[in-house]
Amino acid sequence: MKTQGHPGQPPHSQGSGPPCASNYLRFGKHEIHYLEWGYPENHPIIMWHGLARTGRDFDVIAGRLSRIFRVICPDTLGRGLSQWSSEPALDYCMDAYVELAVQLVEGLGLRRLHWIGTSMGGAIGLRAAAGPLRGRIATLVLNDIGPTLPRVALERIRDYVGRPPSFATVTELEAWMRQAYLPFGWQSDAQWRSMAEHSLRRLPDGRLTLHYDPEIASQLSTRPRDYEQWEAYDSLSQPVLLLRGADSDLLTPEIAEAMTRRGPRARRVDFAGCGHAPALNVDDQIHEIERFLQLQATAGFTQTPRRQDP
Repeated sequence: MKTQGHPGQPPHSQGSGPPCASNYLRFGKHEIHYLEWGYPENHPIIMWHGLARTGRDFDVIAGRLSRIFRVICPDTLGRGLSQWSSEPALDYCMDAYVELAVQLVEGLGLRRLHWIGTSMGGAIGLRAAAGPLRGRIATLVLNDIGPTLPRVALERIRDYVGRPPSFATVTELEAWMRQAYLPFGWQSDAQWRSMAEHSLRRLPDGRLTLHYDPEIASQLSTRPRDYEQWEAYDSLSQPVLLLRGADSDLLTPEIAEAMTRRGPRARRVDFAGCGHAPALNVDDQIHEIERFLQLQATAGFTQTPRRQDP
């Protein structure tokens, strides 16, 4: 296990960088939004966000990795610019999210890919890698998520996600987010502002609230075993990088330690100065992921990306 201090510095500027496009695909009865960074001929990475977040959380790291990878950041059903479900009891659950991931992979014609998932996004990747995408997810980065969740953390998340607050102004919403998401770790003022602007929607009365369907929280009550995945984890064989906020209450030290000894024996890195979950927006966090991906390419788990931007 390796512990990294928190530098409090954003990643170095990369200039204009590769292209980024906002796209939509329809799967069955739902339209799903995703951002695509980089060039289509490069090897793909899917980056999947947490329970009540959106793909915009990855703007910084996606911009960096898109120099040598094709990076795809979806909004899960019920979040961001993706459609909301008319049948939340059926659609807001792990099985449906994994099916959505499979449809996205197939719809984009991805044969083999990397997966980087924060919280819920990591749990989706874990289940997909052990199930319908077995053999196609070459490497798995789990950001502050394990194969089980402590009950206390589960109840805390359920309570705040199911009752999103409302605000009169964007400034008020941003101030709330700075407190609610303090465990994400250091972010610049510009990053907090961007996070607030990409997390809001306006209610019929003109007030602002968060950009997700409150019904997504029902999964935590009606399907309490959705996040129990030790059997799936133990079946994995690809390289796994486990990232943990040093103050996280969702990925405890005991669970993280067990993950380094069981199944794929994840390589673990803890980041000081954050809890659940590291924002993956500063150099030490991004460097760990870049180093991991490069190491697996060198070891032959993945091919070398075909195109690099300066």
